[in-house]
Amino acid sequence: MKKYKDFIYSIMAGTFIALGGVVFLMIDNKYLGSLMFAVGLFGVCTLGYNLFTGKVGYFFYNEKKSYTKFLLKVLIGNALGAILIAFLLSLSRNGEFLQEKALTLVNTKLNDTYLSLFVLGIMCNIFVVFGVEEYKTNPHDLGKYLGIIFAVMVFILAGFEHSVADIFYFAMAGVWTLDGFLRILVIVLGNAVGGLLVPSVRLLERE
Repeated sequence: MKKYKDFIYSIMAGTFIALGGVVFLMIDNKYLGSLMFAVGLFGVCTLGYNLFTGKVGYFFYNEKKSYTKFLLKVLIGNALGAILIAFLLSLSRNGEFLQEKALTLVNTKLNDTYLSLFVLGIMCNIFVVFGVEEYKTNPHDLGKYLGIIFAVMVFILAGFEHSVADIFYFAMAGVWTLDGFLRILVIVLGNAVGGLLVPSVRLLERE
């Protein structure tokens, strides 16, 4: 079982982010919805699960080749977890409503440019890594949790792009196209760049 722990933890992280996305779709008030979405990252951090957008920030602190493989495993697991939640909820009484709400979000992404999605992906993960780092290093319990909450609320209210959440939205909307896949890939790359910005500056400070 230990051999598959990282992958299982990655699937679980994907489910938590997707569940945060579910709450966001169900609530009309965007401020309350963004606050409730934070339960996804909160669950990932407190339970020690593997989320791509958080783990990518520690790339420079690990052996590059093995950590790249780890990140790919995590991303695949996250995607499976997010898609699983979308599939299960499509079978529920909330399925039709969630599909309609998700389709509205997805259409915005489909009508956007690749460059815009890339930039919004960068912006998103600056805040995700900030929130994760606050949880790991802030000496005050309240600071740990506020770091997560504010980081999530800011990137959602600003309209930034989170790749794992977007995988859930695309799956929930039932949009399975090559263009959709490419757009998610662009957001993944943007998240990777954004996740490496803060750690890169920190490494420069040590020199």
